[in-house]
Amino acid sequence: MNYPLLDYIAAVDTAAVPADRVEVLTPLVDLIKSRIAQQMPVDLVFICTHNSRRSALGQFWAQAMAHQKGVSIRTYSGGTEVTACNERTIAALIRAGVRIEGDMSPPNPHYQAFYDLDQPPLVLYSKLYDAPELPQSDFVAVMTCASADEGCPFIPGASARLPIRYEDPKAFDDTPGEADAYDERCAQIAAEMKFVFSSL
Repeated sequence: MNYPLLDYIAAVDTAAVPADRVEVLTPLVDLIKSRIAQQMPVDLVFICTHNSRRSALGQFWAQAMAHQKGVSIRTYSGGTEVTACNERTIAALIRAGVRIEGDMSPPNPHYQAFYDLDQPPLVLYSKLYDAPELPQSDFVAVMTCASADEGCPFIPGASARLPIRYEDPKAFDDTPGEADAYDERCAQIAAEMKFVFSSL
């Protein structure tokens, strides 16, 4: 398959994930291993405040990396508020080689992001973490920002809640460093999710 995303994934170096981040990611690795060993489904819900940047990237890269490693999971994302999946997030995915389609009209575009051209796409859009289209029980809540992590000490229905926080590229919006900041966060999350699914 001629899909630029595959070249991007192949070039991701998990050896570059620093030791302190390996420590943060290990509970997720262990939890996924345990559920697979028990033949239990693995549903991951990535949560940040607006479901606009980090949680959307987490949802996409976890699904993409699991698929490349032949691991059966389902990924979702949600927020504590509904806004819109930020166009800068989508632009970073496009620069990484992701094919994007769908209804991109405001105020809350629904972007179809293809992790494999032979698979149904993920639909990235802003929604609450307890929206009816997300799992309501027995899922793993992955808290990707400090605000959501601290503001939601309890996630109803979650069988586990893991803090895996990322710096918000929003701080660089409308600056000369905007694209670099989003690309850096995109690459970090891609590398860390590849590390997770390469460790199973």
